[in-house]
Amino acid sequence: MRKTFISENPSILWFIGLLGLFTLAVVVGSEATGTGLISTSMVKTLGKTLCLCLIAIAMDVVWGYCGILSLGHFAFFGIGGYAIGMWLMYARTEIIVLNSLEGQIIPPTSQEVTDAIGNQIFGVVGSSEFPWLWALSDSLFLQLLMVALVPGLLALVFGWLAFRSRVTGVYLSILTQAMTLALSLWLFQNDSGLRGNNGLSGLQNIPGFEQTPQAVISLVFFLGSALALALGYLLFAWVVSGKMGSVVQGIRDNEARVRFLGYRVESYKLFIFTLTAVVSGIAGALYYPQAGIINPAELATIASIYLAVWVAIGGRGRLYGAVIGAAFVSLLSSWFTGGGAPAIDLGFYTILWTDWWLVLLGVSFVCVTLFFPKGIGGLFDYLIRKPS
Repeated sequence: MRKTFISENPSILWFIGLLGLFTLAVVVGSEATGTGLISTSMVKTLGKTLCLCLIAIAMDVVWGYCGILSLGHFAFFGIGGYAIGMWLMYARTEIIVLNSLEGQIIPPTSQEVTDAIGNQIFGVVGSSEFPWLWALSDSLFLQLLMVALVPGLLALVFGWLAFRSRVTGVYLSILTQAMTLALSLWLFQNDSGLRGNNGLSGLQNIPGFEQTPQAVISLVFFLGSALALALGYLLFAWVVSGKMGSVVQGIRDNEARVRFLGYRVESYKLFIFTLTAVVSGIAGALYYPQAGIINPAELATIASIYLAVWVAIGGRGRLYGAVIGAAFVSLLSSWFTGGGAPAIDLGFYTILWTDWWLVLLGVSFVCVTLFFPKGIGGLFDYLIRKPS
């Protein structure tokens, strides 16, 4: 009897079910529904965590299943955030400018309105003219397309050049890291067109919904993040199952043998690399309106390294492991760095977790790599089938 997609991937039902229960609990407990059990800031934190889980799944597919240790996927995440952030800043500033010019005896021309918007957005970097990057920023539909197209195109070009040259292993990781570093350094420049180190701010204020409470807006974004995570899990579960999944995992285990069998290894790797980049961009577009701000520091190479750490701790080669790792580490990080963890007074020294969190994370990564390479997700394998 032929197995169905769901029977081959039993984790799907478990994951969707648990995600649904979690989402329902947050909706019921949010301030938007009147109960107030969960604060608006916590709803935003949970929504951002779901977005991080989505990019962690993408990272797990490209690294855990295909064997490509990409240290640049957070760049695609940031590009998605910048793409939607440009529209949010333009549309919100346009409303402010039009309100300020309303009631004038001589109505302003469209050029005067555009100049005023440009001065409001780029005055912080000493400019008032719109860079070419902002040519489509007045259109929500086109900027939403850019969320997927720009990361996808960048990944397609970079991947085609790298895989065509058969760059693999640590050399490929260095190249992806160099790509991220170059992009981050460019964005830090004031003449990049994206406000340099200032980045894009005020993204939590959705144009046209100024009178809508942040509690409602945060809950809507949380629901959108949950839906995106569910769809992303289904998509990647389909990608890594069946014949395609077997070929992709074969490339990870023995690329030369798969190529000898007649498969176009470069095409499979390029497809996985590009698809995961697109999903990463979508995750970023959902994340940064909840964060409220994006700047070049978000695209720093260390962010992509953190992403690899999340996947390793959660369990590489398991989609649910990536989710567990991202959720566990990101929430724990918020607790330690946000002052939630109490300081430990040793008498001669006081441990402040805001200073020691990264050390703890690094030690955890080393311990998992050395003593428990299957990560937290490997515990489920142990519970389901005991080792012989």
